[in-house]
Amino acid sequence: MVANRGEIALRVIRALKLLAVESVAVYSDADSGALHTREADLAYNLRGVYPNETYLDSEKIVEIARKADCDAIHPGYGFLSENAEFCRLCERNSIKFIGPSASTLTLSGNKLECKKLVESKGIPVIPYTKEPIEDAGQAARLASEIGFPVLLKSAFGGGGRGIREAGSKEDVRQAFESSEREARAAFGRFAVFLEKKLIKPRHIEFQILANDNSSEFVHLGERECSIQRRYQKLVELSPSPVVDEETRKRIASYAIEAAKAVKYSNAGTVEFLRDSESGNFYFIEINSRLQVEHPVTEVVTSLDLVQSQVEIASGKSLPIKQSELKIVGCAIECRINAEDPLLDFAPVSGVLESFNLPGGPGVRVDTAIFPQLEISPFYDSLIAKLITWGRSFEEARRRMVVALREFHITGVGTTVKFQRQVMEDDSFKRRELSTSFIEETKIIERLIEQERKRKLADDNFLLAALLAQRQRSHKFAGEIRPAPIRAGGSFIPWDQTRGRFIDGY
Repeated sequence: MVANRGEIALRVIRALKLLAVESVAVYSDADSGALHTREADLAYNLRGVYPNETYLDSEKIVEIARKADCDAIHPGYGFLSENAEFCRLCERNSIKFIGPSASTLTLSGNKLECKKLVESKGIPVIPYTKEPIEDAGQAARLASEIGFPVLLKSAFGGGGRGIREAGSKEDVRQAFESSEREARAAFGRFAVFLEKKLIKPRHIEFQILANDNSSEFVHLGERECSIQRRYQKLVELSPSPVVDEETRKRIASYAIEAAKAVKYSNAGTVEFLRDSESGNFYFIEINSRLQVEHPVTEVVTSLDLVQSQVEIASGKSLPIKQSELKIVGCAIECRINAEDPLLDFAPVSGVLESFNLPGGPGVRVDTAIFPQLEISPFYDSLIAKLITWGRSFEEARRRMVVALREFHITGVGTTVKFQRQVMEDDSFKRRELSTSFIEETKIIERLIEQERKRKLADDNFLLAALLAQRQRSHKFAGEIRPAPIRAGGSFIPWDQTRGRFIDGY
């Protein structure tokens, strides 16, 4: 069973076909007719539209899996992919959960406990509070000891939810309350700790494959995910421009040691921050699932990570030895979301009317869109992942620019124009990246200015067309006297003496 939806469900189903494994899809009422339901061998309706009554209903999903005689469940990412209780439910029903064990999920899912365990293994971590914080007053006192700015982080969950920044004691109370509200809504529980905020760090993660039962652990190189908004990734690339071979070996050894500490099996990611001033790396967390950005690793290593997940879960050895790893060229991934970057990346919904997907050498598109697809407000806004490969960073970047120019979607707004701005930005060309990239480069402000100019140009074109029409239809004694024309919500006054529109209009 593939217990997910959208492009990741379709991605897993394709891998299962290559392995000659029958696939069972599940879908909500909102996803009736979705591509993953058509491509699977069987598809079952979860009855409902909201996540908690469909893709998050573990009892319902396991019941369907038993009915369909499934012997394994792939959770994709998001939803139940890091849910230890769901993993235990699968185990109780003799269904293999394709991912780490429930005990590993419990440990890695508690970021505070995981951080303490990893620190005990000698892996560098950012200064943090060792126990959950009880209230905003305690948070303010501890923040003063660590030193501002600080981050308030939820011990549970992921995706950037529950993270808030505080630059002073006055900011802490509001940040604490805001973090608590979001964390409880997203994860159903709340435990917060403080962490020192690094200034303009780079976010670098290592993909691992592991089989704790046979003591097999390998890394597949790093991905850089520094371009983010609200701690959610937007652009990923591999390898990172600031990681040389010596650094790769050193930080990868930390990643492997962290995986061993939590007894990890299957595919996972160990995440680090690189301090821009010192160049030091610090462990932040383990993501115990397949990542959204896994295709960039697949492209530069020629490995199918989803197939690897299934094979590891079925008891096979890892598909590669560390000495066999070869990273060839560079890959970049742009997340195409149904969002409006000009409105703080607010999600948008509607009917996708038509689209044109890019192609050519070194171009890959992971998506499950189709004409007349209704983009639902109930689920994540990711609708496609665009990946390009090149022999060098610059070749991959140029291919991405061309691919983004070819990528057209009508009916709903997307982040395509934003991604084009990123790819063509001078800082990106120089590979000068950080988690503050969007703010530092003022990309959103530039997009807003471009939109203003475009609308002005459209108004001017409309004005010229209307003027030409008026000139043809309002002739009095050989004199052209256009009537006032409404443009942009205002009437354009005509100067009868000069025979033209008044200056400034």
